[in-house]
Amino acid sequence: MWKQAGFWLRDLTLSMLIALVVILFLYQPVKVEGTSMMPALSNDERVFINKFVYKLGLGEVERGDTVVFWYPGDPTKSYIKRVIGKPGDMVEVRQGAVYLNGAILDEPYVPEEFRDRGSMAPLRVPAGQYFVLGDHRSSSNDSRNWGPVPRGAIYGKAVFAYWPPERVGVVR
Repeated sequence: MWKQAGFWLRDLTLSMLIALVVILFLYQPVKVEGTSMMPALSNDERVFINKFVYKLGLGEVERGDTVVFWYPGDPTKSYIKRVIGKPGDMVEVRQGAVYLNGAILDEPYVPEEFRDRGSMAPLRVPAGQYFVLGDHRSSSNDSRNWGPVPRGAIYGKAVFAYWPPERVGVVR
């Protein structure tokens, strides 16, 4: 009996250690606050972000990635948005339609009822920065308001939703 308890304790300790390493270095749970990423992500939804992929240079920040970053206006707050423009890209918004390098951007993740009709003058995304937008354009505080996000502020990529149960799945 004591031998089985020892095995059980060993396995529990090892499992906790592995979970701690995964959470500290690879994946981090994040709570979505607000409606700016609807319908892809909802208020109070929980997602795992991959901190490893960008930190160690195993992947580049790509257009379409849903990223978590420190808000440029207050680095104690983090935001989650979709990457639209990479360094060197020209981004413009005309009556709610996003133009990337002169061509209209196909955005099937933005339902018509979530679009706004605002415009933004053309902006060349500076080196080392990214232009991000929320999917719920009429309810999002994003790069249209405060400009591109420095690469160093981006600390994770949303990869998997785990709560609520009906929303479990890969973040697209």
